[in-house]
Amino acid sequence: MTSDFAAGNYRFIPAVFQYSAGAAANPGYEIERVRFDKWVPLAEGFARIAQYIQAAGRPLTSFCACELRSPAAFTDEGFRNFNLHYVKTLAEWGIYDGKTNPVARSNVCPEIDPPAEPSFYAFSFTRPSPGATLSFVIAGSGESQDGAASYAERTVRYRDISPDGIKEKVRYVVGVMEKRMGEFGLSWKDATATQAYTIHDFHPVLADALVSRGAARAGLTWHFARPPVIDLEYEMDCRRVMREVVI
Repeated sequence: MTSDFAAGNYRFIPAVFQYSAGAAANPGYEIERVRFDKWVPLAEGFARIAQYIQAAGRPLTSFCACELRSPAAFTDEGFRNFNLHYVKTLAEWGIYDGKTNPVARSNVCPEIDPPAEPSFYAFSFTRPSPGATLSFVIAGSGESQDGAASYAERTVRYRDISPDGIKEKVRYVVGVMEKRMGEFGLSWKDATATQAYTIHDFHPVLADALVSRGAARAGLTWHFARPPVIDLEYEMDCRRVMREVVI
């Protein structure tokens, strides 16, 4: 179920045109994650990312994942329009071919003090590392099921933010993370970081749905933020990355 992106030295899980469901470095390479100390607007962020990757002696095609912050949740149409704009740079970099996108992504909306425009929070790229253990980044997922229907039609417990509704949403998303890691033959025991994005209290399901299944093996980072589409309430991503820096 994975495809190889030879130009970037990584494999990925095919998903939708705007992002893949996850990326994993090929043998002899590892993923480096770079977080910006302050959010950087999209155009400036792409420029700084290109500069950083090239300074590391790597091609732009090594760009394999990113984490975005947006001002507010999008409508279905607004999200599609944003994504059409976002992938233009990936096409210029020789990554997006007009149909398949190997780059994993998370895009969430801080509830308090959000950015004025879509911005980069972090990005990841591959670099040579002989003998490195497998590193990966799993893309963010909310509680929307796969399919071509609208988000409203495929959202688990749509508009249900009751304690039971939140529990089911969390359990569903944890399952998505496990399925995606499984595509690479991996599981929670391999992850070095897990992030959750919601403005709702999910503590009642934390021990059962997350900790007991190993999702918080290295702790859990909770970002007080919403998923990128209106009426989605819970999102997660995870990764195994040994080299992380802040710039």
